[in-house]
Amino acid sequence: MVNQTAYLTEPEKFEIRESPMPVCGDDEVLVQIKHVGICGSDVMFYQEPTLGGALDVELPIVLGHECAGIIVETGKNVKHLAKGDKVALEPGIPCGKCEYCLSGQYNLCPEVNFMAAPPWKSAALHKYVSHPAAFAFKLPDTMDTIEGAMIEPLAVGVHAANRAQVQPGKSILILGAGCIGLMTLLACRGRGATDITVVDLFENRLEKALELGASRVINAKEKNVIEEIDRMTNKQGMHIVFETAGNKITAQQVPYLVKAGGKAVMVGNVHGNPEMDLFAMNNKEADILSVFRYRNIYPMAIEGVASGNIPVKKVATNFFTFDQVNEAFACALKEKQTALKVVIEF
Repeated sequence: MVNQTAYLTEPEKFEIRESPMPVCGDDEVLVQIKHVGICGSDVMFYQEPTLGGALDVELPIVLGHECAGIIVETGKNVKHLAKGDKVALEPGIPCGKCEYCLSGQYNLCPEVNFMAAPPWKSAALHKYVSHPAAFAFKLPDTMDTIEGAMIEPLAVGVHAANRAQVQPGKSILILGAGCIGLMTLLACRGRGATDITVVDLFENRLEKALELGASRVINAKEKNVIEEIDRMTNKQGMHIVFETAGNKITAQQVPYLVKAGGKAVMVGNVHGNPEMDLFAMNNKEADILSVFRYRNIYPMAIEGVASGNIPVKKVATNFFTFDQVNEAFACALKEKQTALKVVIEF
């Protein structure tokens, strides 16, 4: 077996090179990567590795964290997985010792080793990776590794829906129909929600939202979102508002869209100060919930996909081979009006 890795050597440029074969530790599995989804954070680092000088990054780095593959070797202590198993890899490996890990909130671990994130200890754009077996989740025979790679963004949506305690009878508003917004939509439907409105600027994303079960969509280029929600709800607002776009403008809209006593769930990464009207939020006694990645979600997300209730594969729209990694990332960066989720196939 020969390993190869896609190294980001400068902004918007990858080089594929032969790289050392990873060693499979006693509690690890060696995985041949089959599919990697390109996340919005990958695209940010691809375009500007330092995020505008906010990070001290020494190139080259390796990107990718939405991944799945096939086990080719298991460590001697691994009993629940075997060679040939298809697995989805949870990319964040916590320390297991801090107060957050010990309380079950391991997504908040300050020492987490998260793929394709500082301090850049691991990533997915390799042909082979070694990974702790405890964070490698076997896929049933009915699922493929495309769906396996989609478990990571789905986990964000499931965690967001769980945090909001979505249930039947609640009106849902999702601001942003990118991958995470659509995964949140699927997660809300999986919890029984039937009244779901999705907002975006791009018609292809809104069409996909309707395909995946949205009750209605609003194109924010054509309509004033606050006025539309006021009209739809007789100025009452929505029970639960998810901000999934990671955009200052949508974040600023949240207090005016949520119903009194409702919940505002901040899922997207909004950089800078969005100047949210907290006075309006206080007058409604609405809860503000934040979402950081996920925890203890992979098994239930896999079960949801395997059952047929959560069709994550429909979110994947554009496929490239590993040798086309530069073209894949350029597509994810520059073709947002047509490309929803770009996936690299090995």
